[in-house]
Formats: sequence, C-alpha cells, structure tokens
Amino acid sequence: MIPIHYNVRSLFVRKATTIATVLGVGLVVFVLATSQMLANGISRTMGRSGALDRAFVLRQGADAELSSSLESRLVGLVKATPGVKKGPDGAPLGVGELAVVIALDLADRPEQVSNVLVRGTAIEDVFRFRADARITEGRAPKPGTNEVVIGRGLVGRFRGLGVGATFELNKNRPAQVVGVFDASGSSFESEIWVDIDTARAAFGRPALVSSITVALDSAAAYDGVKATIEQDKQLGLQVTRESEYYEKQSEGTRDFVTGMGAAIVFFFSVGAMIGAMITMYAAVANRGREIGTLRALGFSRAQVLLSFVIEAGLLTLLGGVVGVVASLGMTFVKFSMMNFQTWSQVTFGFEPTPTILASALAAGGLMGLIGGLLPAIHAARLSPLAAMRD
Repeated sequence: MIPIHYNVRSLFVRKATTIATVLGVGLVVFVLATSQMLANGISRTMGRSGALDRAFVLRQGADAELSSSLESRLVGLVKATPGVKKGPDGAPLGVGELAVVIALDLADRPEQVSNVLVRGTAIEDVFRFRADARITEGRAPKPGTNEVVIGRGLVGRFRGLGVGATFELNKNRPAQVVGVFDASGSSFESEIWVDIDTARAAFGRPALVSSITVALDSAAAYDGVKATIEQDKQLGLQVTRESEYYEKQSEGTRDFVTGMGAAIVFFFSVGAMIGAMITMYAAVANRGREIGTLRALGFSRAQVLLSFVIEAGLLTLLGGVVGVVASLGMTFVKFSMMNFQTWSQVTFGFEPTPTILASALAAGGLMGLIGGLLPAIHAARLSPLAAMRD
C-alpha cells in the first residue's frame, strides 16, 4: 500500500487548490449541519413547551389555540375530571388561557412589523403551574391590571418590549412591561403573558378561553382523562398530550427549514464535488512521473486507485472538519422566525447533537469519494512508461 504521508505531502504542495476545495466542502458541511441543528432546535424549543403528564384541551376540530374558542365555564369542568392532579391545597392544577396574535414594530427595523403571541392566563397560578417558568428581571404582573411580562426571547427584538416600557396591547389599550421570564428555552419565551381578565377586556372576548391545560396524576392517567372528557359529545372538546400538541406545532416550520437546507446543500455539494474532482484531476496531470514511478516500483493499479481515493477523502474530510467546527459557533446565535401554526415570531437556537455532526462530517467524506473516484480511476489506468515520459 502506498504510504498515506505521500498523499498528505501532495496536499500541502498544492496549497491554493487544496485550500479552495477545503473551503468549498466546509461551506457545504456548514450549511448541512446548521440546517439540521436549527431543525433540531425548533423541535426542542416547541417540545420543551409541553409535558407528558399534562393534557391540552381545545375545541373539537381545532388544530391550534388561535382557531379554538371555549366557554370559560368549561375550565372548571375539565379540571374536575378524575385523573387531574391536585395541588397541596386540594385544588386541581390547571389553567384556561386565551391566545391572541398582535403586530408590533421590530426594534431594528421600525418600518416593519411582525406578529407576537399574547397569552392571557391566570397570572397568580401560571408560575406555579409551569414550574419551569420564572421571573428573571422585574416582577410578575398584578392581576386585573394592564401589566405584562415578556419572554426573554422577545427582549430587544420589538419596540416597547423592555422592563418599564409600554406598548399597545390593542388599540387604545396600553400595556406596561414589568418583568421578563425564562421558561427553560421553550416557545413560551417568545410570548407576552398578561392577566386573562385584562386580555379578555382588551380583545373583546368576555368569558372565553382558547385552551385548557391540566396537570395529570401521572403520564399513564392521560388515556383515562382523554376518554372521560371526549365521551361527553355536548362539550365538543378534544384532548391531546401537551408534549404532542407542541411537537405538532413545530412540524411546518421544521420541515420548511429542513427542505430549504437540503436544497441549498444539494447545489453547494455539486459544486464542492466538482471542485474536488478538478483538484484531483490536476494532481493526476501534474504527477504523471510520480504515478509512473509508483507503478514501476511494483505498486498495482488498485493501490494507485486506493491512494488517490484516500487523498480525495483526506481533502474533503479536512473540509468537513472545518465546516463542523464553524457550525458549532452557531450555538451562540438565536434565530427568530415565523411559526407557521401560530403565525407569530418564535426565537429558536441552533442545537447540535453527535448524530448531526457525525452525519455532516460523513457527507463531506462522501463528497470526497464521489469527486475523487474518476480522477483516481484515470490515475490507475495510466501506463507506467507513458506516465514517465510526460
């Protein structure tokens, strides 16, 4: 077998073409890794919003909170269902919430607006019910006032969304931001929370909620709670696990990001493979005498073929490492985009996994094999005498 250090030396000899190919492959791997990391970040952000031991109730036929409308009297009926967990005071744990989307001016582009989801909820109960949500700046709103808290994902992204600032919740309905909350990286961090009575008054929806969420005695209690609530057809309610609901909410946005990333990667990868092919063809053309010498020394065509394939693999593997390392820098970036289910801005992060990084690196190596195979075959077929005369 031809020593690998021979291939390594060859790559350093042709620095310009090596660097160009490495950067090309690195760009492809970077796009592939970051698109998968963003898709994973979307799934995890939405998934963190739900729990297996909570049931999420909507109007029958509704696929999201914005299209659901329930009478507030149903909140008590749902919370009284057997299997719903009770708190230390003996009261069932659950909240009825009103979800509305409003348009606000972007902080960095005041001439443009984007949608933000406003959640009317029982402020005195919601931070106990969702224990992973906590105030990190300022304080919680006082019930019955025009005070609101915002998720940390909204800080600095919209005008008027800062502690002490005011904005219009609705026309002639000013609201004051009194705090910022953290929700363990879930989609709740891209929402505005306000007392539910204030939300009903501001948006003209008295005695209505969009959804009801209840805590369960255990994840296993879900089937019983679901059957009990849905068997009463007069209520017209449908029940899903909270985790399944939020996972489904991420599907459209996640699939869009994945599809867009795949399309970009396809075109970039074609260019990278062509670049690797050109580099290796140039190597074969410039090393005719070396190839002839290798053949004269007794190395077989298969060994020459393998040597050039390994060289192409090393070239693109180096590019893959560059792309993967660069993609890890995106973990410090937060990305805000439209959730196609709620039509509101949600802030996501780039979340890598070993599988994502390994698959991106493997894709870079595969491009090397494909791009270097034809030049390697050409090198293996060279006649030793003809090669040495070149």
